[in-house]
Amino acid sequence: MGKHGVALFSFWFRIRFWKRVAAGFVLGALVGWLMGPAAQTWFAPLGELYVTLIKMIAVPLVFFAVLHSVSSLHGVKDVAALGGRTFVWFAITAALAVVVGLAIAHLTNPGLGVGELTMASDYKVRVVPTPVQVLLDVVPANPFRALTEGKILQVIFFAGLLGLALVRIGEKSSRLRALAGEANDAMIQVTRFVLEVTPIGTFGLIAALVGSYGFAKLLPLATFVVTLYLACAIQIFVVYGGLLMAHRLNPIRFFRAAFPAMQVAFTSSSSFAAMPVALRSVVHNMGVKEEYAAFAVPLGASIKMDGCGAIYPAISSVFIAQYFHLNLDASQYFIILLASVLGSFGTAGVPGTAIVMVTLVLSSAGLPLEGIGYLVAIDRILDMMRTMTNVTGQMVVPVLVARERGILDVDIYNRASTNLGVEEGENA
Repeated sequence: MGKHGVALFSFWFRIRFWKRVAAGFVLGALVGWLMGPAAQTWFAPLGELYVTLIKMIAVPLVFFAVLHSVSSLHGVKDVAALGGRTFVWFAITAALAVVVGLAIAHLTNPGLGVGELTMASDYKVRVVPTPVQVLLDVVPANPFRALTEGKILQVIFFAGLLGLALVRIGEKSSRLRALAGEANDAMIQVTRFVLEVTPIGTFGLIAALVGSYGFAKLLPLATFVVTLYLACAIQIFVVYGGLLMAHRLNPIRFFRAAFPAMQVAFTSSSSFAAMPVALRSVVHNMGVKEEYAAFAVPLGASIKMDGCGAIYPAISSVFIAQYFHLNLDASQYFIILLASVLGSFGTAGVPGTAIVMVTLVLSSAGLPLEGIGYLVAIDRILDMMRTMTNVTGQMVVPVLVARERGILDVDIYNRASTNLGVEEGENA
């Protein structure tokens, strides 16, 4: 690499991470608009490579994160109380997210007046397993096969069970617990390497999206996009902010500390990619005890999906009912609420899984599954805001639980420093 190449390389990494990603987004939209369908051929592989890299790190990152977090509970008191409270707040905030999604959808009516849409040619109706089958599938018959096939819930179950075994063994497992921590640190570093591809991946994904569909074809779904962004914003700033205020915590300080992880979540559309930054923000910038945060944040990255698993299915249900001129009754609203809350616990935090969640909710409520194909064209645009909502909720709940259990360092929280989080997010 010549002198000019080194200078250009150095200049690129001196630019803040969010600015690099924003540049990729804007340039991708411009190139897609100028090139039209040709942008799909030229630049879609860049986006596909980025998504593949995210999928590559997802399973080992989750395995070692959960193994390390559970094994770190050695010597921590009230583990059951912490875990139970965490799940309760996961469910409460998910239920509030569904209510917000339904309310905003009925205000904006995203399914009315959109005309005839063309269903995505590559869409296939997903087969939704029964609740019993979902529970049975959590336990892996072969944990190594679960690792290779990327079955996230099975990986979490096995890693958690192994972590509990290390806790039960006690001091004899100290070296293995240390090894799990080192492996987790190594995967976090790999994640940082992958995050550096985010600007390029964003460019490729947006260029291919705009080039394939064009602004004109996406325009009829603009109301849906605005509805989801508005609902997610209300969930983040009003619902989460209100819960923080109810716990006598300043929400502005929370959002200041959470911003680096929210930024990575928005640009990468992956809870797992944002997890290292979120964990450090929760511990170092918000004052949550590390032993608990190391358990709650990775768990939340796997099952806490207020954007993808609650708000999105709720709005999609109203959109499809309106588009097909169907009336939702009280029982269907209850089913949407119940299926979204319970189903969100099984939504893995990788790009694209929200479609499966919508399929589950629509199937439960008896709505046409074929309608999901209309939303595939704009899924990337939706996924960014959904994921940011997911990750914000994954940080809020540990803070609330830590506050309730007296393991929140309020002095650190009130300082709300973002230096560490920004460094982790921008110079990853």
